[in-house]
Amino acid sequence: MPGEARIGIFGGSGFYSFLDDVHEVTVDTPYGSPSAPLSIGTVEGVPVAFLPRHGVAHHLPPHMINYRANLWALKEQGVERIIGPCAAGSLKREVKPGEFVVCDQLVDRTNARKDTFYDGAITTHVSFADPYCPELRPLAIGAGQDLDITIHERGTVVTVQGPRFSTRAESRWYQGAGWEVINMTQYPEAYLARELEICYVNISLITDYDVGLEGDAEAVSHADVLEVFEANNERLRKLLFSLVPRIPQRRDCPCGSALTGARLEP
Repeated sequence: MPGEARIGIFGGSGFYSFLDDVHEVTVDTPYGSPSAPLSIGTVEGVPVAFLPRHGVAHHLPPHMINYRANLWALKEQGVERIIGPCAAGSLKREVKPGEFVVCDQLVDRTNARKDTFYDGAITTHVSFADPYCPELRPLAIGAGQDLDITIHERGTVVTVQGPRFSTRAESRWYQGAGWEVINMTQYPEAYLARELEICYVNISLITDYDVGLEGDAEAVSHADVLEVFEANNERLRKLLFSLVPRIPQRRDCPCGSALTGARLEP
């Protein structure tokens, strides 16, 4: 039933199930079907709605995910805060595979994705200057630090279209811009959460060095990404289990009022 869970978690590559005593909820949305039914369970007594963004069998590549349906489904269940763990590549030597980054900025390099709920008739311009929730970010960082996980407290993620990986030239371009992380799903996922006034925090698990790093890193393969992700799956599970109970019921961040002043009404 709606209102079961205030916290939602999107799964990343190779991470689809971590809740016990789960029941499934099928949600219909105006934007079609989400990637999978929602799984509702509890973490230390806190109700959580879990949704694998790529589908249970990982059958949806990044550019084919119905991001709007996924976000809408969580919103209908009463979710106010979303944790978005994901597999990601590193654009800097000091950000190493197996480490975590709690990103604070995002660059969109995707194309033709359905990335807004507001196609009309009321024009709506939502601020996205600070893409990630300022209340959730320090909680995620603290949870990682308490577990002695190497966690970078900030970083810019560039979201590429996929499903292909970058060329060496593209990767060097992103590195030259000073960005730290590369991924295929953060946009429009994080932005659509903002349009629905839902808090969103990203936790990137670094699985590889991107190919354009100095010294010519090896070409990235999906098999290698999954191998590193699965090797660190338990650490991510512990981080999430530590983070969820820290999230307060009351929101004191601006995410919940993102639509205030955003609409140009006649």
